[in-house]
Amino acid sequence: MKNIIEYFFFFLFARLFQLLGLHVSRRLALLVAMIFYYIAPIRKSTVIENLKIAFPEYPDEKIKDISFDVYKSFSIFFIEILVFPKLKRNKIESELEFSDPDLVIKKFNEGKGLIILSAHFGNWELIPPAIGVRLGLNGLTIVKPLRNPHVDRWMNNLRTRFGNEIIPLGISLRKTYQSLKEKKMIGIAADQRGPEEGVKVKFFNTEVPVYNGPAVLSMKTGAPILSLLAVRQKDYKYKIEVKEIDANDLPESFDDGVVELTQRHTLHLENMIKKYPEQWFWMHKKWKNLQLVK
Repeated sequence: MKNIIEYFFFFLFARLFQLLGLHVSRRLALLVAMIFYYIAPIRKSTVIENLKIAFPEYPDEKIKDISFDVYKSFSIFFIEILVFPKLKRNKIESELEFSDPDLVIKKFNEGKGLIILSAHFGNWELIPPAIGVRLGLNGLTIVKPLRNPHVDRWMNNLRTRFGNEIIPLGISLRKTYQSLKEKKMIGIAADQRGPEEGVKVKFFNTEVPVYNGPAVLSMKTGAPILSLLAVRQKDYKYKIEVKEIDANDLPESFDDGVVELTQRHTLHLENMIKKYPEQWFWMHKKWKNLQLVK
């Protein structure tokens, strides 16, 4: 019953924002952010704590300003997720562009398989449909099923609208490996906290456990890794920043190579977050059991 009630309000908000349209709805994000920052705060202390760890040189006032902007950014993300399923293809296409579309196509056409590495940044959920709409390519996206199955179905309909497939996280490893061996493209967001006993790399002058799956798959299959981050522009449209993660001159040891390749894509994400701190998802506890690194 709880799932049905949640989905009822989710659907109600979706219909409201769809009726208002994308332009008006995005501008209401400020109101939504104020509600969940000041009136009914969700994970506010976690956001502020994480920002202080990442930017210890920033005064409290600047941390508070960024933290509110984080809520505004996430509110825009949430509203867009509700509205985008009803937008026509040409409208979606006009909202998205790639910094280097030719690089994505080139790497896919090399026939080694392709790993699209994203992060919870900007509007990460628009990357799979963007690849389908703007580049005419399809692949498989690894996703963690949501607790509410009705909302989960909504999200998967958005992700697969233009031909992409979904791989549930629980069965992802074998199917992902096989898909890369078949020269397919797979997408994954691997920026949340990894298992404590797993690989640790430097992130904002701290050492954090991370998911090393993208590096392992790349080294085992030869598939290149492209970082794709959907950066929101001032006009609310998105430029998907494309960067190949350099896999040259890795250590000879496989395990050391995995750590180094993971460090390289983690550093790239860190640099992007420094440029657009409000657009990353600071609401999860990335720095649990914090270890500072000199």
